[in-house]
This record gives sequence, C-alpha cells and structure tokens, in this order.
Amino acid sequence: MAVNSGKNQKVTIKDNSILHLKLNYQIFDKPQSDPFDLFTASLMGELVKPVGLYDIVTSIEHAKTDEKIKGIFLDLSTIGAGYAKLSEIRDALEDFKSSGKFIYTYGEVFYNPTYYFGSVADSIFLNPSGTMLYNGMAADVTFMKETLKKMGVEMQVIKRGKFKGAVEPFVLDSLSPANRKQITDYVNSIYNTFTSKISNSRGVSIDQLMDIADSARVRTPENAIAYKLIDKLIYRDEVMAILKSASGTDKDEPQFISLAKYNRHVNPKSEPNTKPKVAIIYADGSIVSGNGQAEEIGSDKFAKAVKKAREDENVKAVVLRVNSPGGSALASDVIWRETKLLRAEKPLIVSMGDVAASGGYYISCMGEKILASPSTITGSIGVFGLYPNAEELMGDLGLHTDVVKTGELADFGRIDRPLTSEETKILDALVGQIYDQFLNRVETGRNLDRAHIDTIAEGRVWTGEYAKRHGLIDEYGGLLDAVELAAEAAKITDYDVKNYPKSDNPFEDLFYELGGVSLKDRWVKQELGEYYTVYNKIKKLKNLSGIQMVMPYDINLN
Repeated sequence: MAVNSGKNQKVTIKDNSILHLKLNYQIFDKPQSDPFDLFTASLMGELVKPVGLYDIVTSIEHAKTDEKIKGIFLDLSTIGAGYAKLSEIRDALEDFKSSGKFIYTYGEVFYNPTYYFGSVADSIFLNPSGTMLYNGMAADVTFMKETLKKMGVEMQVIKRGKFKGAVEPFVLDSLSPANRKQITDYVNSIYNTFTSKISNSRGVSIDQLMDIADSARVRTPENAIAYKLIDKLIYRDEVMAILKSASGTDKDEPQFISLAKYNRHVNPKSEPNTKPKVAIIYADGSIVSGNGQAEEIGSDKFAKAVKKAREDENVKAVVLRVNSPGGSALASDVIWRETKLLRAEKPLIVSMGDVAASGGYYISCMGEKILASPSTITGSIGVFGLYPNAEELMGDLGLHTDVVKTGELADFGRIDRPLTSEETKILDALVGQIYDQFLNRVETGRNLDRAHIDTIAEGRVWTGEYAKRHGLIDEYGGLLDAVELAAEAAKITDYDVKNYPKSDNPFEDLFYELGGVSLKDRWVKQELGEYYTVYNKIKKLKNLSGIQMVMPYDINLN
C-alpha cells in the first residue's frame, strides 16, 4: 500500500513510544480541513486535532511495523462514529495485534460504542468509581404527526415500496408492521456482529453476553469484573505505570505520541509530483441539488469533482466513499450520470461507510465492486413524494389566497390546499417512473436479474450482512481495502492518494467536523440540547418537499 510522499514536517518519533488514540470527536471519512493546521477545540472542551478515517487506519497500519511504536493506548470517553466506521478502525487494531505489540484500553465510562471499540484491547481498565452500561441495542423513531396536526399542517404522501418508512414519522403515530420488521431485522444483525466481535476478543460466549445485557447484570464496576468484561479497576496513574512498564521506557512518564502528530509523519502533505493517483471522492451527507453546505452532497459540486477525477490523467482509479442516507431524486441522478461516465473510463470502487442507503445506494450502484461493513446500513431502494398542506395553519393565521390561473393545473403544488385527485394521479405516475428508473439503475450497475431486484427493493433497509447475500454489495471491507482494490484494478503499485472534492469553505467545514453540524447550527444545538434532533427533523422538511430517495429515519443505535 502506498501513502502520500513528501517532507515529513519534522515529526520525530522517539524510541519506546505509545500511539495515543483519543477519538472524542466526530470521526469523518474525509481528512479534516483545518485552515490553520492547528489544534482545535473539540465538543468535550479539550484540545484535539480531528483526524479522518483514512488517516486513522493508515496510521495504525504503519504503527504495526514501526520499531519505535511499542503499543497503542485507547483512551476512551466518547466516540463519534457509527458501528460500521468503528468496525473499520477496530479491524485495523485487530491486525495491529498480530505484530505482538500491546493495546490497552482505559475509560471512566463505557457505553456500547466505546466498549465495542475498546474490547479489541489485550486488557481493559475501568476507573474504580466508573460506570459501564451494557444493556443491548435499541433504535428509536420520533413521530411528528400530532405535532404537525397542532401546527395545522398535513403531509400528503405518494410512495413506492411498502418498506419505505421515511414518510411514517409525518403521517403515523407508530411504526407500521413492515417498518417494524425491517428495523427488527437490521438491529439484530448489527447486534449479532457487535456481540460476536466482543465474544472473540473477551472469550465470553455470545449467549453469556446477551444474558448480561438482557438482565442488565453489570450494575457496578465490580459486576463488570465478575462477568469478565473488564480486566481491572484502576486509576489513571496506575494505568500510566502499566504503560510505562510495557513500553520499556526509562522516562518518568509513558512516551506518548498523539494520533494527529503521528499521522503527519505517516501521511505528510504531498509535494506536486507525477506519481499515478488513486482518487478518493467523499460523498458525506444528504444529497441535495446545487452546491450544498458542508454537511451535504451538492449535486453540482459533487458531479464536478467526479468529472475532474475522470479527466485527470494522473488519476488511474477512483474510490467513491459513500456515507449518505440519500436525498433528492434529481440530484442523485445527476451524480449517477457522472459515475457512469467515470466507470466507462477508469476503475470505480465503492466503499460504504455507516450508511449508504436510498439515494446513497443510487449513487453507489455503478461501482465495479462495492465494499461495506456487515454493520453498514444500505439498500432502501424506494421513492416517495412528500407535499405539505398548510390550509388549516394559514387559516388560523388569517392568511387567504386568491388565484387567477390559465388552466386547472396552473397552480399545481400550492400549500394552502390539499392535492386534487388529478394532481395526485400525476404525482403518483412521476413517483412510479422514478422508482422504475431506480430499479433500472441497480439492474444495470449490479448486473442483477430484475425479478430478484423486485424482491429486495420495496424501500427495504438492509445491513451489509444481508446486502452481501442479496448481491447489493460484493465484499466486506473498509476504505483502505477499497483503495488497494482500486490500485490493483488499475495495475499500479507506487501511487499517491488524492482527495475530492476540494472545500469551497474550509472554515465552515472545520466547524462541521468539530461538531457534526454547520457553524450556523452550533448555537441552536447548544441552546436546544436534546431537543435539537426534533428541531432538525422539522427543519429538514423544506428539503423533503418533492420526489425523494431518503432513508426511512435517522438511525441512532445505543
């Protein structure tokens, strides 16, 4: 595997060093874009420098054979990533252990994501007064029908796919049977992967782990020791003594090197060169028309990035990294067209992150190979139209509209009245046409039988485990695996990695990377706290008007 070449920015790795992984920030696929190249404040108030997924994995891979690195310390508090992304890093740590070097984990509080991630270690230490929450998984969906009713707004729905539950929060008060089934299936799939990996690392059977969770048997730190989930209850200074001894340093304290600093050594900024390139094009966020914001995939900006990679003679292969729940059907097709043109000229490998569903799958299906994690959320091949009727709200506000029109359908789409039967027929035909187009895109890109696609579409969400069985993806693997596969397809061995698209506003991107929201939303999130999620869903309604290919809901697995 090749990494970027260039000056190492004078990073010196001392003997007997320990790579310090403290991932208490939102982990993004794309390398962070701090315009000052300085350490910046995380949501936890500590000075950290966010490091992107690719750089995290390549740093761990490099540390495996670096004689100056004696081991890794997982210093865990919170961690901002889904299970697919955590699995990519965890797999890299598993591979690191084959070198014989140590990995130790310490935390004051463990909850499902941090424990899953930290369980890869040789030993796991918990503060004697710490907390461990190990109680299974749950996925929740917030329904807004009653809220919208109180506002005087009715959401009118036209859809294709009985599992297309994206509209349910707006028109129902609880899950439909079909939606409940698919949620149950994918939650259990992710949970099975979760428990299986912990079982392999800890030597505790899957049945035991499920019993511990179902009965909430870990209620005290001592319980965690008794059930072999934790190795020792010790304080941080005692952990430092263990690390000092394990690394063999003669210093008073362990010789740590931060991930950000080590990454500058492993993946230094490249000087211009003529080496062949593997381009990574990052599709992260909801799909919208135009350029979009930092947390969105704007079709204009993204299509230009794909075209630029296609026309760059030094780019020999492309990896499309997708982490998206979908969005606008039109914007998705604009991007799909560019991926089709790209595939005709260069190898195109798709790497799926935590979620690549609905429109996210639409823009992925032209990949020659699609890689994902067993815990990736994908599929959701379905389409819907969502049209608000605010007649009651406008009446309550004393707003009245009078219209002069040239024909019966000239005022199509007004929000001050419900859709007419003729308008509904027109929209139903349009949704059906786009759904059929979606199925055609999958049939062409994946070379699957149409009859088979019909059985796995219908808007149904799948985990990577089931997606592989049904032919929606090809292999399990992460971003680094996809880069290596792309290079192999292009028949190149000595290459650099080039990232697309370039940021138009690195300052806005920086704030988004630090908090998972844009700069303008940071104050709102701080003020609303736990209610920000509901606010954000209502705010997104303006982008959901029209024909959409979106995940059924925001997935929050704890």
